[in-house]
Amino acid sequence: MNPEVRHVTESEYPDWVRAMDTGFLRPPVMSDEAMAGRLASTDLNRTRGAFDDGRCVATFRSFTQELTVVGGAVLTADAISNVTVSPTHRRRGLLSRMMAADLAAARERGDAVATLIAAEYPIYGRYGFGPATSITEWSIDVPRAGLDPRWAGPADGGRIDLADGADVRKFGPEFHDRFRALQPGAIDRDERWWQLNTGQAPSAHPWTEPFYAVYRSAAGEIEGLAVYTADAAWGDAKQPLNTASVRRLTALTPAAERALWQFICSIDWVTTVRTGCRAPDDLLPHFLPDPRAARVVSHADYLWVRILDVVRALEARTYAVPGTLVLEIHDDGGPAGGRFRLDASPAGAGCAPTTESPDIALGARELGALYLGDASAVRLAALGVLTEERPGAAALAESLFRTARRPWCPDIF
Repeated sequence: MNPEVRHVTESEYPDWVRAMDTGFLRPPVMSDEAMAGRLASTDLNRTRGAFDDGRCVATFRSFTQELTVVGGAVLTADAISNVTVSPTHRRRGLLSRMMAADLAAARERGDAVATLIAAEYPIYGRYGFGPATSITEWSIDVPRAGLDPRWAGPADGGRIDLADGADVRKFGPEFHDRFRALQPGAIDRDERWWQLNTGQAPSAHPWTEPFYAVYRSAAGEIEGLAVYTADAAWGDAKQPLNTASVRRLTALTPAAERALWQFICSIDWVTTVRTGCRAPDDLLPHFLPDPRAARVVSHADYLWVRILDVVRALEARTYAVPGTLVLEIHDDGGPAGGRFRLDASPAGAGCAPTTESPDIALGARELGALYLGDASAVRLAALGVLTEERPGAAALAESLFRTARRPWCPDIF
């Protein structure tokens, strides 16, 4: 029989979690305390499952998210997560059915975009999602970096203090709101995020208490926060070979960012720093006297965006230069299909359906990739997934959509 796709009830939620953990190859066991905490923060009206003979065999959840776009505006997004199909039920269209129902509900609610972080690259393009940000991770060889080992603090009058989870729960939300207002691609963090990421709330995953380093400006304002752990590796000759692993580091200014990286690289016994997921054009390597000490160990796509309302999405962001572009968007019957005239400028934009001849033609996936300024219209044209209907239009789209600094999403969801 064809599995039934529907919303999950409270009594079915433990079975839904079991199916999700099975799909992600995690042990399908969760403590009652962690289960209760997870359920309390889950909107069952946006939690779907596929059920075969009463057993959950596929999972899908969405929630409301705030996404910062180019220019600092915030859009309400339909954030999609916990997507799995059990290995016994693949290739039966279960994900397509759950995705179609969720995106239709999001459009009905008035969400302008949908977002997700793709575990596998080939899956989500067919649903109109495009890779809109990427991440890079570096490994820093600290002895090679050329930093002064006697460094004792920021040179700009600021200071760095250690904090604990309780401190971070107090100042963290306000600090993050200031940060995300400056960073296209950043998303909001709710109260449960702060509880889970400071060890206050029970989690299905083992918790290791990290170190928290706070940068305060000369005026005493918190302008940076680094969260890191460290191992206890020693060589045969009683030589410290410790690695500091950064979970996250965000800053409001380059000075705060520089000071936090220099602090982490100056910690006694630390010979290697793993940076965690950073923006691909992160300043970090060039904070070091020898940038070659920072070796790229990972680079991949990260946040994917699906445009649901073309007019609202394109009018929400700003553009690098003034210009007018007519876009023919192919969406296979989806909500982004049509022809639109974009009148863009650094101050804002107007967008409306039009019957004018198109300048470029592209799919909803490519529009999502362009939206936050990371993808290149010229490269997309060279790859054959964006068609230039008017000579020079791809270069104009490049000038309009691209950003001087690349977008970055620091969080997974």
